[in-house]
Amino acid sequence: MRIAIALAVALSAVQRPLAQPSTPKLAVILVVDQMRADYIDRFQKDWTGGLKRLVSEGAVFQNAAYPYLTTVTCPGHATIATGTFPRRHGIVQNQWWDRERHASMTCTEDPRAAGVGYRTRIRNGDSPWRLQRPTLTDVMRSQVDAHVVSLSLKDRSAIMLAGHGGNAVTWLSDSLEGWMTSSAFADRPVPAAKSFVDANAISADFGKTWSLLLPAARYAERDDDATEAPPRGWTRTFPHVLNGATDERDAAFFAQWERSPFADEYLGRFAGAMVDAFSLGRHAGTDVLAVSFSAPDFLGHAFGPRSVEVHDLYLRLDRTIGALLDHIDASVGRGQWVAALTADHGVTAIPEQLIAQGQSAGRLTASLVSAAVEARLRDKLGAGKHVASVNTNDVYFVDGVFEKLERSPELLHAVVRAVSEIPGIARVFPSTQLRDPAVATDPEQRAAAIGYFPGRSGDLILVPKPGWMFVGSGTTHGGAHPDDQRVPIIFLGSGIRPGRHQDAVTPADIAPTLAAICGVRLPDVDGRVLGGALIH
Repeated sequence: MRIAIALAVALSAVQRPLAQPSTPKLAVILVVDQMRADYIDRFQKDWTGGLKRLVSEGAVFQNAAYPYLTTVTCPGHATIATGTFPRRHGIVQNQWWDRERHASMTCTEDPRAAGVGYRTRIRNGDSPWRLQRPTLTDVMRSQVDAHVVSLSLKDRSAIMLAGHGGNAVTWLSDSLEGWMTSSAFADRPVPAAKSFVDANAISADFGKTWSLLLPAARYAERDDDATEAPPRGWTRTFPHVLNGATDERDAAFFAQWERSPFADEYLGRFAGAMVDAFSLGRHAGTDVLAVSFSAPDFLGHAFGPRSVEVHDLYLRLDRTIGALLDHIDASVGRGQWVAALTADHGVTAIPEQLIAQGQSAGRLTASLVSAAVEARLRDKLGAGKHVASVNTNDVYFVDGVFEKLERSPELLHAVVRAVSEIPGIARVFPSTQLRDPAVATDPEQRAAAIGYFPGRSGDLILVPKPGWMFVGSGTTHGGAHPDDQRVPIIFLGSGIRPGRHQDAVTPADIAPTLAAICGVRLPDVDGRVLGGALIH
């Protein structure tokens, strides 16, 4: 009888909140941009702070992965925030070809919004207007009047986690020291955020040196790899000095800063200050703090996952997250908050490193793909341009071209075959094959279908082989293989039962699980409540 009751509760968990011993006063969402799942095994022996606390005291899901193809930042954050996949939340890339404007647009670019700068004047605005599903934070604001703070170096990260509102939704603009928000969230600088930014100039980190935290012998990685692509003004070896390229606080300095642990430390302090300024965790309902740490992504692209730089950055991020969690303990109360940590995607090793090991790897280019398509279409459809844009995995045709291909299956097959013959391309799917994931015949087609959204995704979807990527130097992510798809998922705090779990889970499970803990309803999601992590 007890087993039957427990099973009934588990099966209904997605439909209604689970009863918890107590409702937390604060929900904390931590995203580490580009954190591979295997970083925990590789680096945890040297952790002493927040990452160690999460791993040792939390519910750790060791078999977590994104099930879709294009594993990049904006879709990842949208999936974490909404509990749905791109086929439903609509965020398919960091940017895509806008068929109406005949131009590329970022996932947050909003022609109706105005930028609101904290130290500089900002023209263009961003918002979540293209996000098709409500976020956990939207539901929390609606159902329990939550106060919401969302911070990141990246606009798309802060915005997707915040959803359609928030008390302080803040990110770093492309201009130097340009912390900003937009009119979608505030019509003027938020006083608490402005106060912190005014008192904590990024330029104060000019001249600081990033040295190894531990003795060099403690790092298994090589410190000088010829395949690495450091930012201007840095070499491939430690120490790394934040001095720009001209001994001034120039664009090179800010590029260095974004790739250093000082950026994460700044964001951690910023988050702690906002906890205090908005009295997060001290209101009638449950508040939300969302922080996305971007430095690991900026650095990882340049130095790759096998670098000393990435190893040391995670040692320092461990301390940064530890300081933030300690601050929340002091401000909200230990045991009075719940946190979830994950990543928006993983990353692949630098292709040349893989080649040196005898593995298949290499670099793809949009021009190579475009040329292959144009060569097949020129004789059949006449001279002129037929490809409007190649955006990594997405190929967009000029208006009317794909419709002609649909009417000529033989020609469409010839185009697919031509692109498939490019070294490094595993599969090519016309969009007509991706409109229903339920009828996908294999894992690659299903991954492409889960990430497909009509009108925004390409007319052709490319699946690169593992180790192959659209990037000219360093490395990147965006494929349907474990290096890019596998990420950590960890819960810690109120309502959480510590332990290790081998269930196959996805980041879409985070929002419904937090919703259940916080006693709110997040309807119609792709994810599920991870009941095994909860204290019933």
